[in-house]
Formats: sequence, C-alpha cells, structure tokens
Amino acid sequence: MDLTLLGTGAPLGLPRPDCPCAACATAVGDEARAATALLVDGALLLDLTPGPAFAAARAGRSLTGVRQVLLSHPHDGPALEVPAGLPQPGRVADGRELALLDGHRVRAVAVDVPGTGYEITGDDGERLLYLPPGAAPAGLDEAGNGPSGTPPAPYDLVLLDVLARPEALARLRAGGAVDAATDVVAVHLDHTVPPGPELHRRLAALGARTVADGSTLVVGEYHAVPDLPRRTLVLGGARSGKSVEAERRLLAFPEVVYVATGGTREGDEDWALRVALHRERRPAGWRTVETCDLVPLLAEPATAPPLLVDCLALWLTHAMDEAGAWDDAVWEADGRRALRERCEALVAAVRETRRRVVAVSNEVGSGVVPATPAGRRFRDELGRLNAAFGAECEQLLLVVAGQALALRG
Repeated sequence: MDLTLLGTGAPLGLPRPDCPCAACATAVGDEARAATALLVDGALLLDLTPGPAFAAARAGRSLTGVRQVLLSHPHDGPALEVPAGLPQPGRVADGRELALLDGHRVRAVAVDVPGTGYEITGDDGERLLYLPPGAAPAGLDEAGNGPSGTPPAPYDLVLLDVLARPEALARLRAGGAVDAATDVVAVHLDHTVPPGPELHRRLAALGARTVADGSTLVVGEYHAVPDLPRRTLVLGGARSGKSVEAERRLLAFPEVVYVATGGTREGDEDWALRVALHRERRPAGWRTVETCDLVPLLAEPATAPPLLVDCLALWLTHAMDEAGAWDDAVWEADGRRALRERCEALVAAVRETRRRVVAVSNEVGSGVVPATPAGRRFRDELGRLNAAFGAECEQLLLVVAGQALALRG
C-alpha cells in the first residue's frame, strides 16, 4: 500500500500567512507544509490540502483514479477546493466500515475531539492509522483496548499530531497498537512546533519522525525507527528548562515512574510551590516515587516502566548528608570514601540497567565559585558524578535557555 503525503501541516499550513514567529520564518523548503492530506494507492484521498491537484502533480501523482474522499475533521483552514472529477468529500460514522472497490477496507475510529480517525487496511493486510489534528483515540480502556476488550495488532504505520498530543501515542503504545516496529509519522504540524532541526530531534526522542510534503511511503516496508536511547542525562543550569526537556522525552510512553529525589521540606513554601508546579506538568498516568534509593529501581527488568530521575544534585545532597561530608573533619576521616562508594554504586547500577532512564542534573561548574569549603566540595563532587553518570549514557544533553544541545547521541 503506497501512501503519498500531499501535505503534512496544520489546517492553516506552515508557515501561516502573515505570521512573524520564528517557526514560520524558518519554514522554507522541505520545512514548508500545506494542510495534511493523504493519497492512498491513488484511489483514496484523506482530507484536502489547498490546490490538491497541483500538490499531487508536484509529488508525481494524479488524482484521476481517486474513488473516495474522506474528511477527518471540521475544516477551519482555507476554503476547500474539490477538483473537477473528484467525488464529493464525506465523513464516516464512528465504528462504521467501508469496503472500497479497489480492495481497501476503511474503518472509522472514534477520537476525543470533533472529527474521525481512519484505519486503512490494504489487500495484503498492511494497516495504517490516521488521526485528525489534536486527536487521541477515544473509547479505550486503561490497557488501551477497544470496546471489545481485544488488544489490537500493531499498526504498520501511524500518522498523528505527535507534538500536540504525545499522550495519544502513549495510549496506542500501552494497548499494543504501536510497537517498536511501527513507523510513527508526525502530521498536522503547526507554527507551535520548534523551528529547524529541533523539530526532528524532538520527534526522534519520542520514537517518531516527519517527512516533507510530497513524500511517498510504502506501508509495511521496513523503515529504521528512531533508535531511542536507553539512558539519557539532561544537564542544565537553574531554570534552564532541563526538567521540562526530560519530561518531554517520555510523554509518549505509558506508565512512567517519576523519581523525585528532593522529598518534602517542612515549612518551605517556595519548595512546596516548585514541587506543585512539577506535579501539575506530569501526565495523570505517571506514578511518583519519592526516594533517593535509586539502585533497586535501576535493577528492575527491561519490562518495567521508564524512569525519570529528577534530580542527581538532590540525590548527591542526600548522599553527602548521610556521609557527613559537609563537616571537614568527617570528610577527611571517612566521609570522602563513603560518598565515593555511594556514587560508584549508582554509576554501576546505571551501567547495568535494562530500563529506559532519563535523569536530570544541575550543571554548576560554570557559575560563581562557592564561598565555603563545603560548597566547593559539593560543586566538585557533582561535577564528578555528572561526568561518571553521563559516561554510561547513550545520550547526553545540555539545556541552555530552553534549548537542548546534544553533547552525545
């Protein structure tokens, strides 16, 4: 089954007309995108992009063989243009199935926004799922199953609004509709997406990709799915956006375990506010564990949910408390040895872990030199811990002013 993407953008396209934002200003060449529209085997057209006949011609395709035009969402972009000779567009009621004359089977999938998703099955059994802008599948139970309770077979290709609704991808993964071999393609890209290469890096972190308008994909053909790192360390200064970046990398995965190493601080209103803001950002399906005992969590099997550890600086503070490392005399006696053993045990656990792990840590080596010996000791030990932990990670990121710079991976 061949799929040509006549457009991959939001209903208003990218760039938006007369919009001065950075995403629109840099949306040129392959990054310029018309409203999303899909041409399946030259016979089925899903949604309409402005000038569909010209868009098809630019992609080396023709619309003369189109026998069915289906719309997935209420249209709020430029006026629809239906080329002469095409059937009038229509929508399919949720749950209804169509058997087209050319052999395709179409099933309407309920979604949680106004609109309809479509599951397309080809002659040879290859399957794709297409969801409208800002949509996630509706009617799924907690396991991601449909109303019948039967887990779906994985799709060969899924096209959805990945960046606007990463939890939609998480739900599909939870129910088995998306697995490691599913080609996940982001569509409906709007000017809210990050401009330039950052778009592709962010999608790859979610196990997805995007392609240029006019691209043709073969459904079911092997494609190298982005290689998701098992271990990632995200570094950054205060308020750099490092925690947001770490959380963003796991939004498309179900059942994430958020490991908060800071605990609670009695009477500290500022700390309570920070904790509350972090909790509000997390998806409802994430589970929070407040602990500094990371080694047992890292030792759990690969089937365990991903871990997000925030953060190593607070873990180190706790470890130094237990080792008495703030006191110069204790430090020189046995505090240094005790702390090194704790850090070495953590790094060894990271080296051996089978779980997907994203850890956050502060980058403090570029700031003001601490005024006290204890402060300088913490700075030095955190630098050593970051270096040792990062050496065991496939991906290492530094976040500056909200922008993630890849140091490795």
